[in-house]
Amino acid sequence: MSESSPLLNYRLFSSLASITGDDVLGNHETTVSTSVIPPDQSKKLSTFFGVVVPTVLSMFSIVVFMRIGFVIGHAGFLQSLLMLVVAYIIISLTVLSVCAISTNGAVQGGGAYFMISRTLGPEFGGSIGLMFYLANVFACGVYVLGLVEAILDVFGKGGASSGELHVLPESYFFNFLYGTVILFLCLLVCLVGAEIYSKASFFIFLLVNLVLVTIFISFVAVGQRSVQIVHSGNQTYNTSYTGFNISTFRENQYASYSRDYTTNNMMTFAIVFAVMFNGCTGIMAGSNMSGELKNPSNSIPKGTIIAVVYTFVIYFLLFLLTAFTCERTLLKEDYGYFRAINVWGPFVLIGVYSTSLSASMSTLIGASRILHALAKDDLFGVVLAPAKITSKGGNPWMAVVYTWGLVQLVLLAGKLNSIAGIVTVFYLMAYAAVDLACLALEWASAPNFRPTFQVFSWHTCLLGIVSCFVMMFMINPAYASGSIVLMVILLGFIHFRSTTSSWGYISQALIFHQVRKYLLLLDIRKEHVKFWRPQILLMVSNPRTSCQLIKFINDLKKGGLYVLGHVEIGDLDTMPSDPVQPHYNFWLSLVDKVNVKAFVDLTLSPSVRQGTQHLLRITGLGGMKPNTLVLGFYDNSIPDDYFLQDPAFSMSQENDHFGVDITSLQAHFPPAWDGEGHKSLSPSEYVAIISDAIKMHKNVCLARYFFQLDKKELFSKRQPDRRYIDVWPLNLLRPDSTSYVDICSLFLLQMACILTMVSSWRLARLRIFLCIEAGDQGWIRKEEKLRELLTKLRIRATIKIVPWDAVVALHWHKQLSPEEQEENFVNMNAAHITNEYLRAVNELVVTQASNTAVRFLYLPRPPADTSQYERYLEQLELMTRDLGPTLLIHGLTPVTCTDL
Repeated sequence: MSESSPLLNYRLFSSLASITGDDVLGNHETTVSTSVIPPDQSKKLSTFFGVVVPTVLSMFSIVVFMRIGFVIGHAGFLQSLLMLVVAYIIISLTVLSVCAISTNGAVQGGGAYFMISRTLGPEFGGSIGLMFYLANVFACGVYVLGLVEAILDVFGKGGASSGELHVLPESYFFNFLYGTVILFLCLLVCLVGAEIYSKASFFIFLLVNLVLVTIFISFVAVGQRSVQIVHSGNQTYNTSYTGFNISTFRENQYASYSRDYTTNNMMTFAIVFAVMFNGCTGIMAGSNMSGELKNPSNSIPKGTIIAVVYTFVIYFLLFLLTAFTCERTLLKEDYGYFRAINVWGPFVLIGVYSTSLSASMSTLIGASRILHALAKDDLFGVVLAPAKITSKGGNPWMAVVYTWGLVQLVLLAGKLNSIAGIVTVFYLMAYAAVDLACLALEWASAPNFRPTFQVFSWHTCLLGIVSCFVMMFMINPAYASGSIVLMVILLGFIHFRSTTSSWGYISQALIFHQVRKYLLLLDIRKEHVKFWRPQILLMVSNPRTSCQLIKFINDLKKGGLYVLGHVEIGDLDTMPSDPVQPHYNFWLSLVDKVNVKAFVDLTLSPSVRQGTQHLLRITGLGGMKPNTLVLGFYDNSIPDDYFLQDPAFSMSQENDHFGVDITSLQAHFPPAWDGEGHKSLSPSEYVAIISDAIKMHKNVCLARYFFQLDKKELFSKRQPDRRYIDVWPLNLLRPDSTSYVDICSLFLLQMACILTMVSSWRLARLRIFLCIEAGDQGWIRKEEKLRELLTKLRIRATIKIVPWDAVVALHWHKQLSPEEQEENFVNMNAAHITNEYLRAVNELVVTQASNTAVRFLYLPRPPADTSQYERYLEQLELMTRDLGPTLLIHGLTPVTCTDL
C-alpha cells in the first residue's frame, strides 16, 4: 500500500490522539490535515434516518400494536405502569452509559459490541458481543413470529376477529412456513444494503406514526361498541369497547393473571414483563448502525435519547387510554383489539405489518453488523471467518446470510411468547455489560476518558447493572443462570485462544488505579516482622544461562515482590536515544515464556556496580521495594544454553501477545561465550556490589551452580530416595563464631523453610547441620536450643550432628593463643584462612550431601579492606566448588517471630 493511500491517511488521522512525545518533538515537519482525508462514502446515514427511525421502530415493533392489550389485560394498569417505568429506568440508565462511551471517541461498525470490546477488552467484548448478537437473532425471530400471529389473527382460519377473510390454514408447519417467507423478504432487503433499508424504514416510520394518530383519534371519536371474539374451537366471547368510563378504569386497575390464549400457559408478572420489555429492547438499533452513520459519536446519543422519550410518551398514553376504554375480556382475548375499535380497521393492520416487518429487518441487519465486527476481530477463529466477506459496496452479505440461517432455527419455537423471556434476558445481559464498561471507565479515572456527554455517573452505571441482573432473575432464573454460564464459557474460550488486541484493556487501568491506592496505604512504618516476606531483586546478565535460577528465585519469593534487574553499559549523553526502552518487550516476553511472576527493571549505567546501586535504590514503589539482592556466582564456568535445551524455546515459533516470537527472543539474547558474562565486571567490582548492598541494608544471596538444577528429574518417580534441602547455619569462614541463632542464621532457616512451602518442593525435607568439636561439652545444649527454636518457629527439620575436628583444626584461630587471636583478629580473619582449610570445609559439605537438592550456606560479610576483595571471592569459590545448586546468604533483617 502506498504511503499516500486514503486508508493510510485516515488511519494516521484516527491515531492522532495516541501520538507519542517523540513523534511530536522529533519530527516538526510532520503535519496531518483533515482536509486531505476523503470522507468515507459508505457512511451516509444521518441522526434521524440512522438512529431515530430504526430505534423507534424497534422499540415499537409488534408490542405497540399486538401486546398493549395483553399487558393491561393481565397485569392491570397499575402493574403495567410499574413495568413500563421499571423498563424505561433500566434502558435509560443504559442509554446514559451508551451516550457516555459513544462520545468518548470514534465509534466504528458493531455498535454496542464495538463499545464493550474496546473498553473491556477482547474476552468480555467477544463473549458479550456474541450474546448481544444472539439477542438480536432471537428478537428478529420474535418480530417475525409476531407478524405471523398478526396475519393469522385476520386471515387465519382460527383468527380472533370476525369476518370472511379467514382463509389461511393454521398449524405448526404452516406457521413456520409463513415465518420463513416473511424472513426471506427481510433477507432480500438486507442483502441490498443499509441504504435501501433506511429508505424503506423511513416510509414505514411514517406509516406507523400515521396509524398511531388514527388510534388516538379512535379513542376519542369512536363511541361504545360491542365486539365478538371467536377463537379456534368455536369458543366465543362477547365484550365491548366502553369509551371513556371510570368504571372500566377501576376494573382495569389491578392485575388479573390468567391463561394466554396463544400458548395456553398461565401468565405471571415476570412473563408479562418479559413480553412488554421486548418493546423497549430496541435502544441499540441505532448503535448497531454505527458503521453506516456519518457521525456516530454525535448521532447515537442524540438519536437514542429522542427515540426513548418519544416511545415512552406513546406507550404511556396507550396504556392510559386502553385502561379507560376497554373491557378486560376484550384485552385478554384479542391482542389485536386496536383493529376492532379503530375508525377504520385496516389502518391498524398496516401499522402492525409494517412495524413488525421493519423491526425484523432492523434486528436482522443490526445482528449482521455485530457478527461482521466479531468476524473482523477474529475472536472465534475460522467459525466466523466467512462473515468477514462483504460486497463491493461494503455490505456484509455473508454475515446477513449467517444471521438469516440462525433466525430460521429460532422460528421453530412457534410462538412469540415462548421465546420472549430468553430475548429479554440476553438483552439485559448486554445492557449490563454496557453499564459495566462505562462504570469501569469511570472508576479507572483514565485521563483519556472525557466524554462530551456528561449526564451520567458511576452511580447510574452501578444502578443499571444491578437493575439488569435483578430483572434477569425475576423474569426467568434458569435463563439468567444459563446466560451467565454461557458468557463465562465464551469468555474462557476467547481467553484460552490467547486473542490479542490493540484496543487497550480496562482491567489494566483498573488495576493501576487500585494498586496506586493500596500502595499509598502500604506504610513502611507499619511493617512488622510477623508479616515479613522476601522482596527480591535478581540481577541477570544473560537469561540464556540464568533461566533455572530465575525459576528457583520465583519459588523463593513467597508472594513477595520479584524483580529481574539488568544493567546495560553505556552513557546516555553519547547516545541519540535511550537503548533500554526497546528491550523491555523482550524481557517481559521472557518472563511470560519462563512462566514466573516477576517484574522487569532495566537501567543504563557506565558500570554494573553503579547500575545495581541505582536499581537497589529506585526499584519498587512505596512499601514494595526489594529487601534482598540475588546475584549469580562469579566464576569461569560456562553454563549450558537454556534456550537450546528447553523444548518451549526450541519448538514453538508463534508470536506471543505482543509480537515477540522465539527466534526474535533468541536473537535478542545472544549466546554467552566463555567469559562474556564478566567482561564488564571485575572480581573486585563484583564483591563491591555485595558490600554496597550490605551497606544499603539489603540482604544478599549468591547463587552458584543453579544451571544444574532440574526439578523434574529431582522429584521424578524414577528417584526413589527422598530429596533434602540442606542448611548450614554456621559461618564456615569463622568457626570461632559458634552462634547458630544470629540474624543471618535465622534468615537462612527462613528462606529454606519458604522453599519447602512451595508446592513443587513439598516432597523435599529440611535438614540442618550442626557442626561440633570433640572437646565441646555444650553441643547437646546447642542441639536442644536449636530444636526448641525450630519448634517455636514451626519449622519441621531434621538436625544432623557433624563432627569436624579435623577441619576446624586447620583454621587459623586454632593455631594462635587467645592473646594472639584478639590482637590480630582484624587483619588475620580473612588473610590467614588457608586454601587447605577451605578445601577441607568443601569436602566436609560434600561428604554430607546424600540426596541433596539444594544447599543454603552462610555468606560472610566482605572484608573492610578492598584489597582483600579478590581473596574473599577466591575463598567463597573454593568453599563451594562442585557443591551443586548452592545459595550463599547474608541476612541483615529479623525475619522470624515466635509470637502469634
